[in-house]
Amino acid sequence: MVIEVLKSKIHKVTVTEANLHYVGSVSIDEDLMDASGIIENEKVQVLNVNNGERLETYAIRGERGSGQICLNGPAARKVVVGDVVIIMSYAFMEPGEAKSFRPAIIFPDTKTNKLI
Repeated sequence: MVIEVLKSKIHKVTVTEANLHYVGSVSIDEDLMDASGIIENEKVQVLNVNNGERLETYAIRGERGSGQICLNGPAARKVVVGDVVIIMSYAFMEPGEAKSFRPAIIFPDTKTNKLI
């Protein structure tokens, strides 16, 4: 048996863009992706603190050091620029491995989306 557990979490970043006409996904500053362990094309869950929306999409690299958090495609309808979101990814593990596993959780500055 395997269970699904939290792997990575970017706790409270501010949406900098919403691009309805892009193919889809969420663009995340590559510094934040590296720090959290989220990789390009990984499935992520985005929770909007401002309006309670929750959605699933996939991560793509945003410009390194830019602080970019951009919801693309249909997901752009679930946010407005300035909303605060939490971005999480999960992994499947055996229960024994999951007991000792520690997710990568980062707390960027919500004004700049930069690592503190």
